[in-house]
Amino acid sequence: MERTVSKTLEDIRSAILEIDSFFETRSRRYDVYLADVCLRRAVERNITIIGEAMNRLLKLAPDIEITAARRIVDTRNYVIHGYDSVTDDIIWGIVMRHLPLLKTEVEKLLEPTP
Repeated sequence: MERTVSKTLEDIRSAILEIDSFFETRSRRYDVYLADVCLRRAVERNITIIGEAMNRLLKLAPDIEITAARRIVDTRNYVIHGYDSVTDDIIWGIVMRHLPLLKTEVEKLLEPTP
């Protein structure tokens, strides 16, 4: 795997792990998420990092096998440009439903090949 591709995959994994780390000291519940504006902004920031990294990755390796890669980039654009219409439930849904799959796919791509 090209070094730039693996670095970009590492950036995605790092952002996901950072989001996961936010819930090491607090319950992974929607009401907890809603009650903490700093937590919400930190999660949103990492989602934008994931989206930007995915955008770069698609330019480096357009055929990379990541589910909904283009939608991840679109989400980044939505969070940044549509900030006034982003709802907490959308971001929470991404955290709960989509990031676990993305994490698994990225980790699989980063595994050394024999």
